[in-house]
Amino acid sequence: MVRVVVVDDSVFMREVLKDIIRSIGWEIVGEAADGEEAIRICRELGPDLVTMDIIMPGIGGEEATRGIKADNPAIKVIMVTAVGGQEEIMRGALAAGAESDHITKPFKKDLVRTALEKVYGK
Repeated sequence: MVRVVVVDDSVFMREVLKDIIRSIGWEIVGEAADGEEAIRICRELGPDLVTMDIIMPGIGGEEATRGIKADNPAIKVIMVTAVGGQEEIMRGALAAGAESDHITKPFKKDLVRTALEKVYGK
């Protein structure tokens, strides 16, 4: 079973994403509201996959991804964004070690599932 940490500064968005991930049959092992918390939780729990909001107060998704990948390069990170101009944002995220696919808000269950399975496999 794939072990997932969900990172987003919005409690509502975390809940929606966790429900979608659970419906795939994957396990939510942790969640974080900011990048600093995400790095700490990933160090402690060693998940297989992290869904990472890009824009958050404090340490944002790109910097948090760098920290997570520095600690454990095997953890896959898929970015979550609602922001326009995604190509520019994703370039920075890819340079930080994120996967090439991303999840867009508002979430559409089928698209989220497809992106997650592409990144981690079925």
